[in-house]
Amino acid sequence: MTLRIAFITDAWHPQINGVVTTIQNTCSTLEQLGHRITIISPDQFTTIPCPSYPSIRLAVACYGKLSQQLDELKPQRIHIATEGPLGIAARRYCIKHNLSFTTSFHTLFAEYINLRFKVPISMGYAFLRWFHAPAKKVMVATPSVEADLKARGFKNHFVRWSRGVNSDFYYPRDDDFLSLPRPISMFVGRVAVEKNISAFLSLDFPGTKIVVGDGPQLKELKDKFPDAVFAGFQSGEPLARYMASADVFVFPSLTDTFGIVMLDALASGVPVAAFPVTGPLDVITSDKVGKLDEDLKKAMTEALKLDPNDCRRFALNYSWVNCAEQFFNHLVPSQPHEAHIQ
Repeated sequence: MTLRIAFITDAWHPQINGVVTTIQNTCSTLEQLGHRITIISPDQFTTIPCPSYPSIRLAVACYGKLSQQLDELKPQRIHIATEGPLGIAARRYCIKHNLSFTTSFHTLFAEYINLRFKVPISMGYAFLRWFHAPAKKVMVATPSVEADLKARGFKNHFVRWSRGVNSDFYYPRDDDFLSLPRPISMFVGRVAVEKNISAFLSLDFPGTKIVVGDGPQLKELKDKFPDAVFAGFQSGEPLARYMASADVFVFPSLTDTFGIVMLDALASGVPVAAFPVTGPLDVITSDKVGKLDEDLKKAMTEALKLDPNDCRRFALNYSWVNCAEQFFNHLVPSQPHEAHIQ
């Protein structure tokens, strides 16, 4: 049965992050299965730059146009992926028209706005509880995210929406791509305060530290850590080659709910070093593929001893097909009467 699915997200291209990667791979897989996916994203609206992060665009005055889009589409399933302006507008539309919908929890929003704007974390979670309360189901990537949200007073029906990896793109390669002192320890991702990159770069560790990515903290980190190599934004084949050239992948974030990039590293045959927090605890479930420690330097040292073949085999357990099937099976009929005729 082919379904019309509306997918509303404030995170979309040209952003490059785990949320966008997840949405793109999930939606493209569902389209290949014959479903009609309509993505409603900021590029379809008037936008303004996000305060403190101008490369992220936020839709403004979006309710009227979004309502028109949904009126015309008449979606049989509605998923609201993010808690931004478009997500809030879609939530309002669904409640107004008595439509059922699902949501997902991708980022530690309350912690992010606390880091950027000093908004109390308790206020952030109060907003998130309000936002997700009407959803029939809330999709989360890991058990620890669900447990944390329940502990913070969320009363929702939580379901699992895991993640995948493109193992045909990320795979072990010759390590002669970079002629730099080894071991090469690498971070790949958004160069922003919430990624806690300085915790990695400030370590006294042998070899070469590399940061691959762009973001608002890039200049600050370049000035503060002149001995590190900043490769800037990379994509396509160069990104995959950078990833595979590392000896250890360092994931210093304390605020990620998953961390897809860790799967990319593992598929490339690169072990992971991280703190034992939400995200790494759920992804690095075997000490044969990564090391988690409050002492990040110790985790990096121990990770260097791991077998790249084990890392690759572990990553192959994750696929975007499984991810898309999970997502699809959690969707709910937008019109109550549909549930009785299927």
